[in-house]
Amino acid sequence: MLRTVSKSVVVKALLIVCLATLAACSRNNETVDLQNYVSTIEPADVLYNQGLANLNGGNLREAARKFAAVDRQHPYSDFARKSNVMAAYVSYRLGNFDDAVTASRRFVNLYPSHEDASYAQYIIGLSYFKQMPEITRDQRDTRLAVQNFNELLERYPGSIYEDDARKRLRIARDQLAGKEMQVGRYYLERREFAGAVSRFRGVVESYSKTRHVEEALARLTETYFAMGLAAEAQNAAAVLGHNFPDSEWYADSFALLQSGGLQPRENTGSWLSRLFRRT
Repeated sequence: MLRTVSKSVVVKALLIVCLATLAACSRNNETVDLQNYVSTIEPADVLYNQGLANLNGGNLREAARKFAAVDRQHPYSDFARKSNVMAAYVSYRLGNFDDAVTASRRFVNLYPSHEDASYAQYIIGLSYFKQMPEITRDQRDTRLAVQNFNELLERYPGSIYEDDARKRLRIARDQLAGKEMQVGRYYLERREFAGAVSRFRGVVESYSKTRHVEEALARLTETYFAMGLAAEAQNAAAVLGHNFPDSEWYADSFALLQSGGLQPRENTGSWLSRLFRRT
């Protein structure tokens, strides 16, 4: 006599069959997905060279896509590291300076000894250099350009980017000096002499090789003269005349002292004289 099978047993059996079927389908889908993924992977060198070709052809966004694909599909390869640097350069070319700085700094921090690390550091300096504002505005980006170009020269001496970095560094430092002169003249016009002296002295001490140093010495002469500090005014004019005898600024300073019955006279023990003997 056959026993009656309970409904619960039948339900459990059906569930087992369904789960087994679903598992098989899942495995089949995973296999298909994996095959599709593998079939879409391209060799790292092919993607990298495609990125370079697009970059050279001016197709920057497609170049960025190719370099990103290298990093995504071959994340631990040397081509991926090279693509990271090139992606930073593409961001720079596109004017996405913050992205360029972020990507380059990450590369330098992760691979400071890599052959492209100096290039990444150079891109950081370029990104800030391109954002240098007018002289009347805050010079944060100019200071960061100076800082990062200096870091390039210190960390990677002899790199192929050194000469260009030095040229841009001179331009950036000249702009910082110009900003200090602007503020100093502002204080001088308002007869805030202590502030004026501080700014002009800062230019002489920190930016003595820029084109602004002659005016800074002349303005020191003018400020000291206005303060009634005859010896300091005579000394500043003497240092100016000694180092820049043909300067129009020296002619003006000499005439200013003569109007008060004074002549340039150097104090060899002064900070000005010591500074110019060193430089």
